[in-house]
Amino acid sequence: MTMTLTDRPDVFTRPAGAEPRGEPAAVIAKRKQDQTRNRVLLAILAFVLVYGIISTRLIMLGLTDPSDDVARGSAASAVATARPDIVDRNGEILATDIRTASLFAEPNKIVDPDEATELITSVLQDLDATALRKKLSTKAGFVWVKREITPTQQAQIHDLGIPGVGFLTENKRFYPGGPAAAHIVGLVNIDNQGIAGLERTVDERGLSDLHNAGFAMKTNSQQPVQLSIDLRVQHVLRDELVGAMQKYQSAAAMGVMINAKTGEVVALASLPDFDPNDPVDANKPDRLNRLTAGSYELGSVFKSFTFAMALDSGKVKMTDSFDARSPIRVGRQAIHDSHPQARFLTVPEVFQYSSNIGTAKMAMVIGSETQQEYIRRFGLMTKLKTELPEVATPQIPKRWSDVTTMTVAFGHGIAVTPMQAAMADCALVNGGYLFPPTFFPRTRENALAQATRVVSQKTSDEMRWLFRFNGVKGSGRHADVPGYVVGGKTGTAEKVANGRYVEGHYLNSFLAVFPMDDPQYVLMISVDDPRPEKPGMPALAAWNAAYVAGNVVRRSAAFLGVQPRTADESNPDAMLVSY
Repeated sequence: MTMTLTDRPDVFTRPAGAEPRGEPAAVIAKRKQDQTRNRVLLAILAFVLVYGIISTRLIMLGLTDPSDDVARGSAASAVATARPDIVDRNGEILATDIRTASLFAEPNKIVDPDEATELITSVLQDLDATALRKKLSTKAGFVWVKREITPTQQAQIHDLGIPGVGFLTENKRFYPGGPAAAHIVGLVNIDNQGIAGLERTVDERGLSDLHNAGFAMKTNSQQPVQLSIDLRVQHVLRDELVGAMQKYQSAAAMGVMINAKTGEVVALASLPDFDPNDPVDANKPDRLNRLTAGSYELGSVFKSFTFAMALDSGKVKMTDSFDARSPIRVGRQAIHDSHPQARFLTVPEVFQYSSNIGTAKMAMVIGSETQQEYIRRFGLMTKLKTELPEVATPQIPKRWSDVTTMTVAFGHGIAVTPMQAAMADCALVNGGYLFPPTFFPRTRENALAQATRVVSQKTSDEMRWLFRFNGVKGSGRHADVPGYVVGGKTGTAEKVANGRYVEGHYLNSFLAVFPMDDPQYVLMISVDDPRPEKPGMPALAAWNAAYVAGNVVRRSAAFLGVQPRTADESNPDAMLVSY
């Protein structure tokens, strides 16, 4: 009988996983340890492999020029940047975004840089061919070729079919009125970021933060920014200033109209100006906003402040008189009158004839300390606070002697911005309230909440009387407009060059207020270095700046809703009551 191996009682088949019978425990333990070690080594190898791949990729990215990604990121930001419309108080658009194409290239996809350069410059002939060829010969992934091209140029380049060249649609700022409100609205740079005027103010008030955070991507998602400006009055003001520069051959001209009851700026223009749609001249020194960014000696316009402080202090009364028979001698110099009357003058007559002698003596009555206190109170010693970023600091005398007190009284030796003077004069006629100016809508209640009382109601009434008196019988009569009860004060100030007064060269100004029975608007007009309109005619403020102011009032009063008065304008009206 044959027996198989499995039939033997000492041989059997071991179940899977069973340990060999009789194998030492130490051998079994070592085997398990080896298996565990192998698993750990395998896991470590897997981690090393994964992180090796990641590290290799990071090193490759680190060795790659990041300009492509940066350029694309910058392009995306430029494309995303949108701005809200800027509108006037009536909703007329002053600034808006339009969509425009910009040309870019991917040099690493351009087959023949020389051919691409030749084709592109055949359309965009203002491009530097050498610089463009160098730009297209790199291995960059993205470069700008030209920002903001015309639709015609875009179509022509598209038809050329140049590989590696494309277009991105961007936001471009457009100003429908051109230079009409250039110094108010300001302008933006190539990336649609505000760099001047209220465009810059809008950015500083949070628009740039919204862009950086990824918001405000579309123009139609943003509420328009409404200004206090009336575009109709703005056009009138600028048109009259343009005409004045031509008529009087002046170097410059400026004007601002302010709501006397709220401090809102209704119109502002400074010439020469620029077109923000093509701002090639914007940075020229003669294109600054003279109303806020320039400080000037305003001459006799400053006398209104001397009269106000004298009357408000109680040291001078409307019935007082001052000896103007002879000039005031100060060392080797003399203070004299342009239109000497050579007699005692009443307070209204000092204003009417713009007597330097009488005004200087008035200032000496109130004293240097009181004078400085009121000038500070009128906001004329500190930098004007306004929404426009371009603001000049007043030039104040370092030493305040008796001579300084007398000369400052009639506007010599102290330089302020015309806007400051206009705001202070608003306070003299609106009941005594000094407002900070604003280019945004403001209610009367809101204005009063921000106001500072600088003179009494009685003083304000007396100043209104003086302004109207001068508008009827004094140097302001050329600005009077029948029915609109205009009052004001002229100022003819010698210009200063290299620290010296230049004879025959003047900054002529007229401060106008209307209607004087209920002052609603203050208008400041200045004509820089005008020539006589005709040979033999004077070149003083009464003969140019006053005429310009009258024309502005005549053309804009109806837009402003000022109803004409029916009083007989050939005689002093109800404003001229006796004090």
